[in-house]
Amino acid sequence: MRTTFHLKTLAVAIATLSVASVTNAAGLDRSGQDVTAFLQDGTYAEAVYTYIDADVSGKDSANNVPSNNTYVKGGNTGDIAEAYDFFRYGVKTDINDTFSIGVLYDEPFGAAAEYKGDSNFVSKGDINASIAAITNGAAPSLAAAQAGIAALTPGETAGVLNPTQQAQLDGLRGAVAVAQAEAATAGENTNVEVRSESLTGILGMKFGANKEFQVYGGPVAQRIRADVKLRGLAYGPATGYTSTSNPDMDYGYIAGISYSKPEIALKAALTYRSEIDHDIDIAENYPLLAVRALAAGATPAQAAAAANRKSNYEVTTPESVNLDFQTGINPTTLATAKVRWVPWSDFSITPPLYNDVSKLNPLYSENGLNLVDYDDDQWMVELGLAKRVAPALAISGTVGWDSGAGDPTTSLGPIDGYYSVGLGAKYNVTENWAVSAGGKYLWFGDAKGRLPTGKIVGDFQDNDGYILGLKLSYQDIK
Repeated sequence: MRTTFHLKTLAVAIATLSVASVTNAAGLDRSGQDVTAFLQDGTYAEAVYTYIDADVSGKDSANNVPSNNTYVKGGNTGDIAEAYDFFRYGVKTDINDTFSIGVLYDEPFGAAAEYKGDSNFVSKGDINASIAAITNGAAPSLAAAQAGIAALTPGETAGVLNPTQQAQLDGLRGAVAVAQAEAATAGENTNVEVRSESLTGILGMKFGANKEFQVYGGPVAQRIRADVKLRGLAYGPATGYTSTSNPDMDYGYIAGISYSKPEIALKAALTYRSEIDHDIDIAENYPLLAVRALAAGATPAQAAAAANRKSNYEVTTPESVNLDFQTGINPTTLATAKVRWVPWSDFSITPPLYNDVSKLNPLYSENGLNLVDYDDDQWMVELGLAKRVAPALAISGTVGWDSGAGDPTTSLGPIDGYYSVGLGAKYNVTENWAVSAGGKYLWFGDAKGRLPTGKIVGDFQDNDGYILGLKLSYQDIK
């Protein structure tokens, strides 16, 4: 049974790299939307499992005054990164020497984070302590805040308060409302989970004197869902906010062009994926609205109705461009390069109720606030080498860099890119079947966690993580 690598098929050795090398940290990027399964020769199929475990921890801010944006180093947040795994599948075959078809499945975008312990991202439920923190000690308890409100309210009614007194009164009212909203979710943690699935159909057509060029494209079906819980004084008036975005399926497309020169194992491919607009049903709860409604004399039922809304909003997952390149260096060695660009600066998540409440603040009254957005576009670069060390065994290594999507960034994913190194191995079990395994270590860039208001609520430094992957592949080259 033949189990040796040929230079023409040495490209498959690089699959040991892609087991764990395409997982990215910027924005919500996860799978890297890899298309190399479709670029393989002959009939090819793969199933890939990827496991991510990151350590992302830092310091919260000791400044819990909503109107004060100054960061003051606080206590430990603990590790907020939840372990995360996903699958990727691909199958491709040649109809003839001109046309090829393929189907790819991956989970392109996602997030999994939870704050635990005693940080300001966890609801404490102690109203007195919360009011003291929000007012920076000016009102050490609920009783003191209520007494201050009672003393100033007659002056407001008579229209005799000066601006300083009015600001003091507004601050006390806000402190009571935020403290009561936090108490409504006592003991709960800030948590976010985003999951997506994508199914891509591809048709390729080769052309040129030696069929060295190929154009390819096809439809993409994408499903996405999300759950968000904001808890603790770090989020100020938004503490207790909860949203559930129901799964939504929508469609886009993929298009690309590739060039190959089999005699030196050279392949280059440029792939574009379109934006996909999702029209999502969402259920939101904003406890601050219930607190305000009760204070205005509403019944509990009316207050609950004010704080809850089911509606619809649009999320557009970003377009992307991937460049994949490989070439043989000698009959047993292959070099590769990957470049990926994603314009995360164009992406945002803007739940309707969250946005409407933010417009109550005169500073944001025109457009309101996004729940999540990013400042910068993502660039990822990864270089690799694969080496056949035995007739049925190849090893590989990568180094990589990811730019991240800006710093400061959302407190729900406080990472600013990474540097990485990866190792992999591929073993040809038979002529057609192979098993690959790989690992990757990441040094995350330091980042400050920022609220949509611009306030810095955390500082996350010296974090790292690792990725493990396992692949089963089949290839038949006639």
